[in-house]
Amino acid sequence: MASEKLVFTNKPITCVGLGEILWDLLPAGPRLGGAPANFTFHAKQMGLDSMAVSCVGNDEWGEKALKILQEQQVKTLVFRSDKNTGYVQASLNDRGVPTYEFALDTAYDHIPLNDEIIAVAKKTQVCCFGTLAQRQVNGESHKTILAFLEAMPEKSLKVFDINLRENFFNRDVITAGLNRCTAFKCNDDELPVVCKLLDTPEMTPVEFYEKVLHSIFGIEQFIYTAGERGSDIFYYGEHSFVPTPKVDVVDTVGAGDSFTATFVGLTVQGVDFKVAHKTAADVAAYVCTQNGAMPVLSAELLERVQSLVAAAAAS
Repeated sequence: MASEKLVFTNKPITCVGLGEILWDLLPAGPRLGGAPANFTFHAKQMGLDSMAVSCVGNDEWGEKALKILQEQQVKTLVFRSDKNTGYVQASLNDRGVPTYEFALDTAYDHIPLNDEIIAVAKKTQVCCFGTLAQRQVNGESHKTILAFLEAMPEKSLKVFDINLRENFFNRDVITAGLNRCTAFKCNDDELPVVCKLLDTPEMTPVEFYEKVLHSIFGIEQFIYTAGERGSDIFYYGEHSFVPTPKVDVVDTVGAGDSFTATFVGLTVQGVDFKVAHKTAADVAAYVCTQNGAMPVLSAELLERVQSLVAAAAAS
């Protein structure tokens, strides 16, 4: 992996959220989601030229998903399948933290590998992917995601946000992702699971960054979130910790995706990583005060983002 910081001077920067588009069936009603789709939406709010790449069903829910993304002016390369559009039954605890029950063998498990998707990959500078859409061993989406990553330009940012759900992951999928990514994201629940799958002892975030991500895989960026306790980012050998802002939580669905998209979206435009980290924490906190994973940011936050990007471009 290259040790040069990945900052892109071209505008707009091409960005893809690759994987599941699904419906979160929340107590407050259905909301469009899926971690890569959430990432795409929030990366667009950071000013990136964002596209969601996925597959939905030839059904009413698929039509609604595409309509919402179109209304939000999010670009899509979304294929259609005879399988049902993905969905997940989400229930919230008293702190607004969700637990999930996923439908099996849905459209997002069948993202096709074709010339059109590879053509997009060759022009993509930033991509976020996870494990959920790769849950079928040797499945269609698994093969497509790996091929997409391989086809991306040499100087590109590949963000592996693992999003471990139920039992939809294994050592091979995680190792394949680590071997291909240039940035890794997980939370405090996921890190011990990853350590176990990699046959390493449980580690603190800094130990995992130094002994595994950096030393073994050559990964320079590690985004680690710990809910109410705060977040750590390790960035080309430097470290930043930001406490989680205190807000009245409605639900936490999509907060982590907005955090990742904000940090990545700002740093690839040259914003200082500690400033980007603080902004990411504030964006995620705002998302927690809203229903669903894709709220439009407040005017104050959008103005702040635009000012940071403009200042970075001028420096």
